[in-house]
Amino acid sequence: MTAESTERLVVIGGDAAGMSAASQARRLRRAGELEIVAFERGHFTSYSACGIPYWVGGDVEERDRLIARTPEEHRARGIDLRMRTEVTEIDVAAGRVRTRDVDSGAESWTSYDKLVIATGARPIRPAMPGVDAPGVHGVQTLDDGQALLDSLARARGRRAVVVGAGYIGVEMAEALIRRGYEVTVVNRGTEPMTTLDADMGRLVREAMEGLGITMVGEAEVTKVLTGQDGRVRAVATEDAEYPADVVVLGIGVRPETALARAAGLPLGAHGGLLTDRAMRVRGHENIWAGGDCVEVLDLVSGQQRHIALGTHANKHGQVIGTNVGGGYATFPGVVGTAVSKVCDLEIARTGLREKDARRVGLQFETVTIESTSRAGYYPGASPMAVKMLAERRTGRLLGVQIVGREGAAKRVDIAAVALTAGLTVEQMTALDLGYAPPFSPVWDPVLVAARKAAAKIREPWDHAAG
Repeated sequence: MTAESTERLVVIGGDAAGMSAASQARRLRRAGELEIVAFERGHFTSYSACGIPYWVGGDVEERDRLIARTPEEHRARGIDLRMRTEVTEIDVAAGRVRTRDVDSGAESWTSYDKLVIATGARPIRPAMPGVDAPGVHGVQTLDDGQALLDSLARARGRRAVVVGAGYIGVEMAEALIRRGYEVTVVNRGTEPMTTLDADMGRLVREAMEGLGITMVGEAEVTKVLTGQDGRVRAVATEDAEYPADVVVLGIGVRPETALARAAGLPLGAHGGLLTDRAMRVRGHENIWAGGDCVEVLDLVSGQQRHIALGTHANKHGQVIGTNVGGGYATFPGVVGTAVSKVCDLEIARTGLREKDARRVGLQFETVTIESTSRAGYYPGASPMAVKMLAERRTGRLLGVQIVGREGAAKRVDIAAVALTAGLTVEQMTALDLGYAPPFSPVWDPVLVAARKAAAKIREPWDHAAG
């Protein structure tokens, strides 16, 4: 121990997982028992990265509304939080970390008895000419969001290109449209939102085009072109150029695990840290990890996945803090639930896509139904499409995707619970869900899909064709 009766917990990363872990550990152990030192290289702590597109788009007026707890509030709760301090090395054998003051460059070592790694994820920034030019932005932190807003204020024109059409790409395209920009989305895939199957992604593309967004599919940006002032002026693919006064990279994120890799800690196939159910790094008794820098168990496929979501990060932090604080908690895994929107179009998914199921060797049936958010005769009823995957023979639910208007997305939670419980589609048809005309048809759309899937599962299967 670092003192006769006091342990020291060092936390790397001051956002959801790291500060949740620190706060929970502090609740369980007094300052005289556990000293907590946390390092954050940025300017902000405990903020909602998921809210950045809505801040950029103007739905959230003030940046500080995205901040759940300031550094001063953490310090008042007995956490020694050191801002603008980057951890540059983990010395596992000696139980210490090397830090560097971002502003002064001063370096020092800090010892630990217990370590939490919560380094998050970093935006994918492809290695291509011009990608580091002024006006090209990844959006992962509040600092990134502020830099983008500053760039929008300096831009001479109103043309924006978004590279990639995943969650961030789609949400940033909407934000830029709301800012009055002419927006082009350049996407490697045929359809946006590759977290959906292509037939459901098509519905998203049609909605985006309806907003005036130009969608360019099956195209890859090969370079960023700059003007005489060095700022971005266009992006280029093999076949075309797209003028741009600002470029947003929405290609996705990777686990930020360079520190862990250099320290020899175990990483998975997706580059994330591997932990046990208590979020302890495998093979290391006094090191924990959580948030976007770890891989998690997919309860449906049984495989490890990397999913960067604040919901998971906060749960990881609670589990870690409980275990560091002397209690016991576990994180069992995920089913892959996520929701998003493009203006009034709601997008949701949970469980496996068709290609996910094929990759792990599952045989399955799919059904897609069209229904409405309310009773068809009730004012405001809007259409929605529900796609459901079920395992052949067993009927086990494998995944659900929903695209529709108001009231569509959160219906995915029904499927998320069913997946977690391991229900079959037949069992889902008997779920006692709430009904009244303002909220749902007599048969909720998710249950309509379950009925259709159950009927398809019961059909004789052609073994030769299969």
